[in-house]
Amino acid sequence: MTNQKATKKEKEALEKYLFQFLNLEKTYPLLPGIRNTGSISGLLGLDITEYEKLKNLFSENAKKAALELLKDDDVIDWLDQLPFSNDDTIVALGDSATDDQQGWFEIFQHILNITVPEAQFTFVNAGISNNTTADALRRMNRDVLVHEPDWVIISLGTFDAQRLNFAPGRTLVALSETWENLSTIEDAVATVTENPPIWITPVPIIPGLLGEMELFEFDIHDADLSQVREVITGKKGFIVDPLGRRMGNPPEAWYYLSDGLNPSISGHVNTVKELMRSLATAKVKK
Repeated sequence: MTNQKATKKEKEALEKYLFQFLNLEKTYPLLPGIRNTGSISGLLGLDITEYEKLKNLFSENAKKAALELLKDDDVIDWLDQLPFSNDDTIVALGDSATDDQQGWFEIFQHILNITVPEAQFTFVNAGISNNTTADALRRMNRDVLVHEPDWVIISLGTFDAQRLNFAPGRTLVALSETWENLSTIEDAVATVTENPPIWITPVPIIPGLLGEMELFEFDIHDADLSQVREVITGKKGFIVDPLGRRMGNPPEAWYYLSDGLNPSISGHVNTVKELMRSLATAKVKK
């Protein structure tokens, strides 16, 4: 077996875009060796030192973002009003934005761990890149319910709205199916906790940038995402950013990666702020 190493260009792509979403242990949890650092680093064409360096880079980015947020007076005020108990298990069910190793959920974890060091929180990042609501529903038991969470944060819907390049006349998941999937997820959450779900709406994309990415063969229109947001805002629980405007209105490119779809770390910071504001001040829909 050859030991194929990533080229310089491939390593740059990993660092600037790909690596933060390659959490293969969540996508393929039953593969032998999936928890072996040497196996995974070799699969990516990296040696173990390079692999761990990248892991640490994104973790540090998330921690730095959390520390910057803690300089915000509003964030400090919201901390005392969050509804969590010190031994709560908090699960985030989502797609790429949640799966991101420097994403909103990682930043949020750092904030709670830094400010409540005596707490015994359990955090479970159940985000998997490119998941639709159907994908997330399929793994609901394995990735969410088995942990018996006290709180479930749900950030889904973006990839339901895909319009494939060869079939632009329909979304990948019909809106009626999105509604049914989210309702079933909501019902499942109610079987393990009395706490209401926390719903984070999908944000718009920057038009045109998806088409420039070789990885993607679809487009997403904000008119479709707007309908998904309407479905979410009709749900019980906390509704975070009902209009999807936390990246600006219109959305600003600064808050996105080069694909115009996934948030940059600055965009993730906006999501964390809106999440905390909603948890601290919003009325819960019942």
